[in-house]
Amino acid sequence: MASHTHSARDLLDRHAEALQLFTDRVHAVRDDQWSASTPCTEWSVRDLVAHLTSEQLWVPMLLTEGRTVDEVGDAFDGDVLGDAPVTVWDRAAAEAREAFAAPGALKRTVSLSYGDSAADAYCAQMVSDAVVHSWDLSRAIGSDERLPEELVEFTRREVGPYVKGLPQTGLFAPPVKAEKGADPQTELLALLGRQI
Repeated sequence: MASHTHSARDLLDRHAEALQLFTDRVHAVRDDQWSASTPCTEWSVRDLVAHLTSEQLWVPMLLTEGRTVDEVGDAFDGDVLGDAPVTVWDRAAAEAREAFAAPGALKRTVSLSYGDSAADAYCAQMVSDAVVHSWDLSRAIGSDERLPEELVEFTRREVGPYVKGLPQTGLFAPPVKAEKGADPQTELLALLGRQI
């Protein structure tokens, strides 16, 4: 039993770190960079931050309120950032973190677009998403691209089993080949179709 609580604690720690990583990058975006392009084809910096923000906005709805995807509907479609993108991101991230950290939250089941999922698996997916998009945002705004080793390792373990199916989702480019002897971060990004 103790190991389970440890893994829940570990998952929440990684989740908090991943959100903080992205938060640091959002706070580093200059006023003239919101329309800059990113490694995510067709997404500007603003689009990328809006995507991650809307993902956070879903968390309390699905996890705390127990709503289904259909019930939430298109509430978070379009531009969720308004006139204060940084403030909106900060609030959404804080609320998502709070929802996952609530007692018993990780043991719940959530209704996602592809069916029911364990909340801890949903949280792990959100960690990976924030880690990879932190790199995208760093590259787009000329910020430090190094990702914390623990988060790289966590994300590799998380996406490894289903990496082959990711390009079909339309959210990831096909994997690219990493050079022999590449470091773990480069290998992870290559798996997820990022050209370094």
